[in-house]
Amino acid sequence: MGDLANSAVDFYPKSQRRELNHAGGLGCTLPELRGLMELRGAEALQKIQDGYSDISGLCRRLKTSPTEGLSDNAADLEKRRQIYGQNFIPPKQPKTFLQLVWEALQDVTLIILEIAAIISLGLSFYAPPGEETEAKKQDGAVAMEMQPLKSAEGGEMEDREKKKTSAPKKEKSVLQGKLTKLAVQIGKAGLVMSAITVIILVLYFVIQTFVLDGRVWLAECTPVYVQYFVKFFIIGVTVLVVAVPEGLPLAVTISLAYSVKKMMKDNNLVRHLDACETMGNATAICSDKTGTLTTNRMTVVQAYLGDTHYRQTPEPGSLTPRILDLLVHAIAINSAYTTKILPPEKDGGLPRQVGNKTECALLGFLLELHRDYQPVRDQLPEEKLYKVYTFNSVRKSMSTVTRLPQGGFRVFSKGASEILLKKCSNILSSSGELRGFRPRDRDEMVKKVIEPMACEGLRTICLAFRDFAAGPEPDWENENDIVGELTCIAVVGIEDPVRPEVPEAIRKCQKAGITVRMVTGDNINTARAIAAKCGILQPGEDFLCLEGKEFNRRIRNEKGEIEQERLDKIWPKLRVLARSSPTDKHTLVKGIIDSTIGEQRQVVAVTGDGTNDGPALKKADVGFAMGIAGTDVAKEASDIILTDDNFSSIVKAVMWGRNVYDSISKFLQFQLTVNVVAVVVAFTGACITQDSPLKAVQMLWVNLIMDTFASLALATEPPTESLLLRKPYGRNKPLISRTMMKNILGHGVYQLSIIFTLLFAGEIIFDIDSGRNAPLHAPPSEHYTIIFNTFVLMQLFNEVNARKIHGERNVFQGVFGNPIFCAIVLGTFGIQIVIVQFGGKPFSCSPLNAEQWLWCLFVGVGELVWGQLIATIPTSHLKCLKEAGHGPGKDEITDEEMAEDEEEIDHAERELRRGQILWFRGLNRIQTQIRVVKAFRSSLYEGLEKPDSKTSIHNFMTTPEFLLNDYTHNIPLIDDTDVEESEAARRPPSPPPTPNKNNNAIDSGVYLATDDGSKSPTSAGPASPLHSMETSL
Repeated sequence: MGDLANSAVDFYPKSQRRELNHAGGLGCTLPELRGLMELRGAEALQKIQDGYSDISGLCRRLKTSPTEGLSDNAADLEKRRQIYGQNFIPPKQPKTFLQLVWEALQDVTLIILEIAAIISLGLSFYAPPGEETEAKKQDGAVAMEMQPLKSAEGGEMEDREKKKTSAPKKEKSVLQGKLTKLAVQIGKAGLVMSAITVIILVLYFVIQTFVLDGRVWLAECTPVYVQYFVKFFIIGVTVLVVAVPEGLPLAVTISLAYSVKKMMKDNNLVRHLDACETMGNATAICSDKTGTLTTNRMTVVQAYLGDTHYRQTPEPGSLTPRILDLLVHAIAINSAYTTKILPPEKDGGLPRQVGNKTECALLGFLLELHRDYQPVRDQLPEEKLYKVYTFNSVRKSMSTVTRLPQGGFRVFSKGASEILLKKCSNILSSSGELRGFRPRDRDEMVKKVIEPMACEGLRTICLAFRDFAAGPEPDWENENDIVGELTCIAVVGIEDPVRPEVPEAIRKCQKAGITVRMVTGDNINTARAIAAKCGILQPGEDFLCLEGKEFNRRIRNEKGEIEQERLDKIWPKLRVLARSSPTDKHTLVKGIIDSTIGEQRQVVAVTGDGTNDGPALKKADVGFAMGIAGTDVAKEASDIILTDDNFSSIVKAVMWGRNVYDSISKFLQFQLTVNVVAVVVAFTGACITQDSPLKAVQMLWVNLIMDTFASLALATEPPTESLLLRKPYGRNKPLISRTMMKNILGHGVYQLSIIFTLLFAGEIIFDIDSGRNAPLHAPPSEHYTIIFNTFVLMQLFNEVNARKIHGERNVFQGVFGNPIFCAIVLGTFGIQIVIVQFGGKPFSCSPLNAEQWLWCLFVGVGELVWGQLIATIPTSHLKCLKEAGHGPGKDEITDEEMAEDEEEIDHAERELRRGQILWFRGLNRIQTQIRVVKAFRSSLYEGLEKPDSKTSIHNFMTTPEFLLNDYTHNIPLIDDTDVEESEAARRPPSPPPTPNKNNNAIDSGVYLATDDGSKSPTSAGPASPLHSMETSL
């Protein structure tokens, strides 16, 4: 029955409308109208009565009609636009390109590379004295790589209210946080390795030159020595650049962007990139029924009319004219006039349903009875309706008041059968006469008619009316009295068939470890029947099906407050929540998210289409709005919009989310293998031969292969059904599993063995000149070119191995389903041929012959064979392997971060800030220890002068001379433990924790504080030596 306005709407005849159209100018200002919109209920009505006498007066002031709205006068519309503004929601201001660039420049890995680039660029311009300015700078290549711009997330620039709370917060991107933490750790290790490389090279050169060879530093040799030191430094920078995994953020962005584009074809319009990743970890889905699990094409299939239960549409001749006439008027008039049944667009097709689907089913029922609703509406147009009580989720009914020709009024009502039947005191008999309808008659109808319909999955709607005799008009504002003492016309059963693909989609969700819950406004029997058809309820399963009232009764205490402990006893077994309101949905979603009874926090996805679903969609980890039936407010509050309103599209979103995680893991496995091998080769080769076997430009090409190209190749793998055969990874799942660690180390051993064999015996194997210990500006050698070529080809074939991260043997499965992967591998191989054969001195390459190329290819293909050998080793036998890339734990999130203004936790930013916090903590503790030493030294000396003060330890601690008034804290306390200790004496004790930490449970704010005067004289004040000693300890 739709999302119509909740308040009653008055309608007026055409004569009054003509008076309005001839009224004067606009008599309401924009602030006045805005003030009206901020009021609700009786307060708003009182405001209208005080300022405009009634709604009619307001309409006259605005020069409009309450039934037909504004006229089509272009000049009048333009005038209104100038006064009141345009009638549309303004788009949010997107971030500028420079803002996006600045955000991208904050990435920690990029900062490291920027520093390396500046140093390398500066050194490349260095020309030693006596050398030509056109000095060769091939080793001074600028190692500058740009990171992807962060998504503006739909241009979201909201002004958030500042609030400090310890409630659980939505994490911005769990995967991004894990990657940032891992990248920082690897970057630190690379920085240490690069520093050690430079130190070893410098010491080796100095010892060899000035100690063993006995040379003396001559002034004329200084430019040569400086050149060597510059070369060593550039080698160190090269090791650092290779070690820093700057491709990780790039891989995430590419994978998410690619997934978002492909998800659009699967009817998922992603509004926030993070939602795609989060959906892969979803553990619960709270879904609507109508339109999501069902087709949203409703049809009346059963009816109770004139004391008879019809299992199919009755013949018109079997019903009395009075019943038929009342039924036609009750349906035609008491429905939105915008709801219609139109002819099919194609011959042989079904009639088109326009408007509210439930009302369309009732109108279709009239057409099946060979009755037309349109003549009734033409005879009684919408402006002649006297009053309308529109449908809302509270009353679950709709009523319309019409004036009778002979005087008096008639009220038509329709709504939920079990609710409206309680307001009926009469019912139409088979002859069309009124018959008393007692409570036991109602109970019998519920048992024999309504419950059987509901058990078959039918939505039951009651149609009723009431006549008011001519005379004094009743109080139309008292809806409860108006919609009472009704006469039941009929009870109909409306079927909304389950979408044929939904049961299979729900089965996939259950296999994937995702619990599906139905939250609907339908009767509990109807909801239970639909849930059974969908597969949400399984035979023999221990589950709960509750109505909204029972749900609230169980989760609230005597004060009406929601308790998380009570909610935790309900939601794990809850599968169906019937007769629920949008508030109930929000309560359920918030309760599941805030629950701590499991090992990991639940990740909840929610579907919604109405305006009132906005809070639940916002609260959920991933909010799905209906693209067809959804309101603009619901879409704005959502993360993903289902363009087909189909539940099976949510399952595809789960597949894409899990595929993002696996794609990043594939890329991580490949890149870390390259990182380990490249760093070890550069470090070992430089320390032994005083030169890196892989030159700076070659390293940059390798970096390009393993960053940009590998990101595109491995992050664009399409999802498969096998992704739904495992449980959600969870937020604390490490990025690098033990199987991946086995692959990384295993392939690293193979590649290092090959590279070192070629480095120290390559000239013998291929009968060529050695490239080791070459002069400073020696031409490229075949020896080092073979090493470089073999290294690159091993990475290409290892990229094929990296497509599988769970120990699968067939690494070629589905490879041709990803044309991007094939194109990148073949394209990289082609470019490698060009670099080796024609790169020359800029790439430090010497052309190779066919035999040398075949040997390089043979070693590269050996990666595939070696991968099969690694797969045969059971991971369970390798107990020494450890996982890596864990997400930030709960203990790593400090109270300061949880109390920040931001509503979301940015793991990347927190990782950067942690280093600063540790630095200041160390500085603070050193200063504290210094103060302790000074305090005891001062107290000792002063104590010697005043021996009376040492009569007892208590006197010693309370003597004013020994208070550290001169040694108060002069810097901010970064350590949260220091803050707590220093403030402990000043703040009142906190109240005992209350279990009411969910939803509307509010602390009273009344605390019991102890008297300051009762403090023990022996207590350590915040400025006492004992306190300082305790702090340092």
